[in-house]
Formats: sequence, structure tokens, C-alpha cells
Amino acid sequence: MTTIDSSEPAAFQAARATLLADPGVTGQARRTALAQLTDRWLSVLLAQAGAPAGVALVAVGGYGRGELSPRSDLDLLLLHDGGEVAALAERLWYPIWDSGVALDHSVRTLAEARSVAATDLKAQLGLLDARHIAGNAELTAALRSTILADWRAGAAQRLPELRELGRERAERHGELAFLLEPDLKEARGGLRDVVALDAIAASWLADAPRDGLADARQWLSDVRDTLHLVTGRSTERLSLQDQDQVAAALGVLDADTLLRQVYQAGRTIAYAGDVTWRSVDRLLTARRSRGRRPFSFPFTGAGRGSGAVARGTIERRPLAEGVVEQDGEAVLAQGARPGADPVLPLRAAAAAAQAGLTVSHATMRRLAAETKALPVPWPDEAREQLVTLLGAGEACVPVWEALEAEGLIGRLLPDWERVRCRPQRNAVHTWTVDRHLVETAVRAAAMTRRVARPDLLLVAALLHDIGKGWPGDHSEAGEVIVRDMAARMGFDQDDTESLALLVRHHLTLIDTATRRDPDDPATVDLIAKTVGTTQHLELLHALTEADATATGPAAWSTWRASLVAGLVTRVAAVLTGDPQAAPAAAAKAGSAASVDEERLAVEAARTLEPALLLRAEATHDPHAFEPMGVELALAIPDRPGLLGTVAGVLALNRLTVRSLTLRELDPIGAGPVLLLSWRVAAEFGELPELARLRADLRRALDGSLDPGRKLAERDAAAPRRRGIVPPPPVVSVAPGGASATATVLEVRAHDMPGLLHRIGRALDAAGVRVRTAHVSTLGADAVDAFYLTDPAGRPLEPAAARQVAAEVQQALR
Repeated sequence: MTTIDSSEPAAFQAARATLLADPGVTGQARRTALAQLTDRWLSVLLAQAGAPAGVALVAVGGYGRGELSPRSDLDLLLLHDGGEVAALAERLWYPIWDSGVALDHSVRTLAEARSVAATDLKAQLGLLDARHIAGNAELTAALRSTILADWRAGAAQRLPELRELGRERAERHGELAFLLEPDLKEARGGLRDVVALDAIAASWLADAPRDGLADARQWLSDVRDTLHLVTGRSTERLSLQDQDQVAAALGVLDADTLLRQVYQAGRTIAYAGDVTWRSVDRLLTARRSRGRRPFSFPFTGAGRGSGAVARGTIERRPLAEGVVEQDGEAVLAQGARPGADPVLPLRAAAAAAQAGLTVSHATMRRLAAETKALPVPWPDEAREQLVTLLGAGEACVPVWEALEAEGLIGRLLPDWERVRCRPQRNAVHTWTVDRHLVETAVRAAAMTRRVARPDLLLVAALLHDIGKGWPGDHSEAGEVIVRDMAARMGFDQDDTESLALLVRHHLTLIDTATRRDPDDPATVDLIAKTVGTTQHLELLHALTEADATATGPAAWSTWRASLVAGLVTRVAAVLTGDPQAAPAAAAKAGSAASVDEERLAVEAARTLEPALLLRAEATHDPHAFEPMGVELALAIPDRPGLLGTVAGVLALNRLTVRSLTLRELDPIGAGPVLLLSWRVAAEFGELPELARLRADLRRALDGSLDPGRKLAERDAAAPRRRGIVPPPPVVSVAPGGASATATVLEVRAHDMPGLLHRIGRALDAAGVRVRTAHVSTLGADAVDAFYLTDPAGRPLEPAAARQVAAEVQQALR
């Protein structure tokens, strides 16, 4: 223990310097020792100043917490019982000023301190950490008990003020986890936020998740201490020019490693704050809704978000299989079994993001603790749920952060750890590498109507910089990595190669458009040979824009956008001039029927009746918790409105259409038969009885059941739920070369119950025939192509086609 030979300022400074220079005392131990050394000196000063019995010297703020950084201020309160203490204060303060230590002081009675706290939130927060140093200990104890009682009694009013202070700080100082020169104290996720979390805990209304929080606080404090010693200044900003020296003093490999550890601590604190403030909001909202009755303690009874809730006590609305909405959050259903359902974390995350909710902290903890790793390759549902999560746009971000905070992202995508919290030492970049990838996916989610494969766009956006952190060019490294990741996710070989191409060339369009002559035919030919297909070109165009806009305001401009768009237009002209290029939708729609489907078509043609022939086959995934869905094959003599009717019955039975192929056949020359091949999934995991499904289809076809009316009644009875605002649907007529015998109508929209039913009814109302259709649901996006003719079997006139597109667009609003 460092001692002080006298009360002289010089003696204190010498003892203080000796302590700070001791290499064996660092970190928390040094902060505590420095506070104790200062306590002993101040106690001597107060005694020598001749303090009467009714006086106490109290430490507040950071000093009150028993911690002092090398350049911290001394926050002191001279508390008295109402006597004359002005002369005493001068005898006390002057030696402190003479020592050179910064001093923030006040002289108050208990009533005055309480009055100031009632009007000044920052003063009240400092007093919550009041600690006795010397003098009348009973006076300090009275102050602590009074301030704490006032804080708890006024928490409903003061906590919203505290939150607003945090928001203002975040606006001024930014988010610690993404700044190249972070403010360790004031930025969001900094030390000031830890103080706010302690204040919330002191209110007894909520408490922060404590895992990792103490370590994060200690690390930021250690970095701050070292920054003080390295610079010799009372600074909180970790400037670029100081990072190498701070890293060396802390024994950290380099400045990048230092920043990554700082960022990790900041994220831990920020996530704890998000979870805690959501709890506070729920409690305050509940209190307002039930009047002025006292709060109940929030940490007793059934576990929030874990599924352990008394039946009938809290309203729960289903979101997906095993996931419900409760109290403004997504939580596990009572029957959910995370240990037997490896897709559940992604399903819960996707359902929450699409509904504009967060997943409760308790649910995330349970998923992290109980869920087993996904099999490799992933089951189809896992891949679809990841795409659905990414397709939620901005609503994806807090859900992704929660998954990452609980270690679930690292489990799903092991390669993610190399880019996690990785700084980008480029002023153009706003975010760390990992957050930039998520932000790119957010931007891409708004562009899904522009591409035929939104799933590939969203996954490529998430992974385009995954090669950063590896030696060499990050695009080349990323190409290798993404091939492995895509195969692990269960993408087929063609899609894997497409993702690899997008990652390898995600900078090619912007670099070429800005560095070469886009009017030069050689430039256009080079890009055409690189991308190969119009589908790749449209994906690369959207990815380029998403990447640039997610980088920062300096990375994209109207000029750059026009250059890239011009280059894409020229390349598209070259690609579409290739007679071997064919639209993917046309190729898929023209695929041949299977032997079983041909048999069904022949049987339907021979009956010459609107009879239903149904083949149902459960499609079991050996790794899935439940059967993923069913495949339905339906052959029936053609009739108006058939597509909308059948789609309505499926929606009524809570079956989500994942894909549909519709073909028109005439197998025996007796008249056209429509063959519909569906892949559907149960909306909440439980398939309807096939006998009931068959009966509903028969009733809908004979007119005794109106699916549209039933769906409207169900929607009207269901409670309105907030959710994300997806991009508006896009309905367009494909260029004339898409088909020589039909007009191709393309629909790109956010998937929702009854979507195909609404499209089918609109097409029926327009008086057109659907000769062929190919319907796909990719994550949360539907990408559909309908081959239309007039009643005589001819392609639609251009004006008529545009009118049909407008009517379908109107039906989807």
C-alpha cells in the first residue's frame, strides 16, 4: 500500500506518481488503489481543516464508485447539517487545487442535495454512487438512503429522461463499436452507458444481462487508463495517432486488435442496454395501462420469453412454428423444443424481423443453450429462413445483433468470426466489416423487386466482403470462401457458382464504370464475358448499388450511379442479343411433366368432369424437426378462375406456397387439362388432414365454398399486427422476346397469405387465360411468371397486357 508522509499536496502527488509508475499494479487494482490513496489524503485534509461533527466529505460519480483513472476528476460533496462551513470548504479545496488534480465540488445540506437531485438528473445520477470518505458517516448514510428512495419513487419519470440523455449522447458521439476514433466514455456502448445500466438496476425495475458486462466495462476502463497515461491528458477519445502506443502499453498485438476488442466491449454494453431499455419500456407501459398501482417486481414468477408462462395470463399470437408474439417480442411457443429443432433460431429470427419485433433475451439465451448445430448441408428451410431474415431490411439489424450477441451467428457461419468487429481503416467506410455486410443486405432488401433471384442477391450481399481478414485480394479470397459456405448452406452447384461470381466481381462494375470508357465496345464485351448471363448482370448491378450505399455517403453518387447504369444497359444489350440466352422463368415453366403427373392428366381428361385428382406426398427432410410440407399434384379440366380458387383453398388451410408449376396439356385430344404441381409448407408447422383439404378443394370447385370470402373474414377477425414495410410489389410485362406464343407477366412481391389467390382472381377478372405459370417463394419474396393468352389463345396486345399488369398491381395493394 502506498503511504503519504504528510498532507502536503506535493507529498500526495509523489505518492500518486509512485503508484502510477508501479508496473505490478494495473487495471482495476490500480483504480481501486488510487481511490484509496486519495481517500486517505482527503481524510487527513478534512481533519486538519477542523471539520465540526455535522460535516461529511462524500465522493460521488466515478470516484464514489471507488475507482479513479489517472486523469479523472475528483467529484466531491461537502455535506453538512446547516452550520457555517464556507471557511472550512476553502481550507479543504485549496490544497486539492494546489495538487493539480481536477476538482468538481459542491457544498450542500441534505435538503439542498435532495432538491438539486430532483431537478438535475445528472446530479442525481452522481449521488446514486455517493460514498463516505470522512466525517459524519451517519450524514452520508442518510444522504444515500434518501437519494435512493427518491430515485425509486420517481423512476417512472426519471428513466425516460435518462434514456433521452443516452440518445442525445449517441447522436453527438456516435456508436463506439463502429468508430475509428471512439469516445470510450460518451459514445453509445461506452462507459457512460454502464453507469445508466447501474442506475436502472438501482431503481429495482429492471436489470441488465450481466454476461460479459463486467469484463466489457473493465476493458474499456483499462484502455481509458492507458490512454490517460500515454497522452498525459484527461481524454476519452482513442485517436488514431495514439492507438499503436496504447496497444503496445496494454500488450495487445496491434492497433487493429485493440480496436476489435474495444468494439466487442462496446457491442456487449450496447446490447445489454437494448435489452434493459426494452424491459423498462414494457414495465412503464404496463404501469400506465393499469393506472397508478405499484410496480410488481419483474424478476419473479414465470420466465419471460422462455415459454414458461401461465396459461391465459398473457396474450400470445402465433408468428411461425414454435414462435409466438408476446408482450411486443417474439418468444418460444409453449410446445417448442429447441433441442430437437435446429432450424428454430433462424425461424424465430425471421418471424420476428418480418413482424418488426425483436426476439426476447430469454428466448435467445435458451436457443443458444439448447439448440444443436445445423446439419451440413443445411435443410432447405434453414436457407429459406436466413433469406427471409435478411429480406426484412432494417428490422433485420436488431435481430441479427441479438443472434450475434448470443454466439448464434458464429455457430451458423463459422467464417463470420474473421470479419466480426474488424475495423476498416478507410474514411469512406462507416461500419466495421461485419456490420457493413449486414447493412449491405439491408440495402439489398429494398432492391429485391429488381432481380429474378432475390435470395441470391441477399446472400451475396451478406457475404460479399467475407474475404476481408485473409491474405491477398479480399474478392479472390471471398470467392473461395463463399463456395464452401454456399455448399454448406445447401445451395445447388449452379447457385453456388452464381454466388461465387457475385462475390468475386462485386467491385467490377463500379471499378470499370469509373476507370474505363464505358462506351468502348471492348469494355462492354469484357463485362459481358465476365457476368455471362442477364440474371448475373441484374444481380451484380443491385449488389453494386447496395454495397456502395452501405459503405457511406462518399461511396455513391448520382454520377456514379449513372455511369454504372449506362454500362449495365450496354452489357444487357449484348447479352440479350445472344440467341442462346433464354429467360430462366421460361426455361423452368417449360419443364416436362413427370410420369405420375402425365397419368393424372390422362385420368382427368377421360372423366371430362371438374373432378379433383389429388396426389399428396409428405416431403420429409431427415434433419428437420417436422415434415417440411407436402407436394400436391392436381390435374383438372381447364376452367376460368382455377388458379385463384385452388390457391385460396391452400391459403385457407394455412399452407404457404413455396413453388408452383402450372402447365396446360391435352393428353388424349379431348380438351385442355391444367396440371398444377405445388410444393407447400404448413404456416405453423402442422399440416391439415388431406381428407379435409380434398373436401375443401371439391367444395371450392363446385361453388359451395368461397375461399376469398372466408379469407377476408379471417383477416378481419385477426388482430392487426405491426410489421416491416416491404418494398411495393412490381408487376411488369416481360419484353416481347420472352415468349413467341404468350405474354409473360412477371410479379415480384412480398409473400403473404393469399397472395397467389389475389393474383389469380385479378387475372380471372381481366378475362385472360393462364396457359403456364412458374411460382417461387424465395425467403420472404415471391417471384412469379405467368404466361397469358387471350380467350382465343393468342398473346395479348401490348395495351391489353399493360392493363392486366395494372389490374394485378392494384389487387396487391
